[in-house]
Amino acid sequence: MVRRSSGEQVALYLRRLIFDGRLRQGDRVPQDEIARTLGISRIPVREALLTLEREGWVTIKPHRGAFIGALDEAAVRDHYTLYGLIYGFAARRAIQRHTPELAAGLAAICAALDGESDPATVGRLNHDFNRLILETASSPRLRAVLRAMVGIVPGNFFELVPGSVEVERAGTAAVLAAVRAGDADRAAEEYAVMLSRQGDLVVELFKSRDLFPAAA
Repeated sequence: MVRRSSGEQVALYLRRLIFDGRLRQGDRVPQDEIARTLGISRIPVREALLTLEREGWVTIKPHRGAFIGALDEAAVRDHYTLYGLIYGFAARRAIQRHTPELAAGLAAICAALDGESDPATVGRLNHDFNRLILETASSPRLRAVLRAMVGIVPGNFFELVPGSVEVERAGTAAVLAAVRAGDADRAAEEYAVMLSRQGDLVVELFKSRDLFPAAA
């Protein structure tokens, strides 16, 4: 299990309130109420709001408080495009530093994904696939960049985003084929395509939840 700081837990809680429509664009974030609900001081709440402001979820107005903003469609697509670029870069490095265990390990994960529909299991396998790529790439800088990025879907991605399991299954199989061929460019491209398609699904989900600002 991933251990989260109090601030990270508050940020996840707030993302969920927004995702569920309990806090809407323009609403003032009830900081005292959130602190009481979670049984914490206001310090982690303020930490969470700073994080969410960087991500575009809230706007902090001096002497007035924090207000719910709205991610637009372009911001969501940019988020997944960046993920695709980062993991694509990792795949290039992994192929350049190829180890005998890489293709075999990725193949075992893809085999486990084949036909798997349980969201929790798919999430674990997705983590294992990406982790093996990153470990083989052996780039501390890549890890630092990824730590600075936070998923914008609060909860189990594969449970909440319809169609994401199928995209994951096809995408990881395509990356594996490129790794087996030793084709770094193709591996990077397949990662970019997979994450772009996941981004498309998130955009549709957010539209269905009316999370984007109304067109002017």
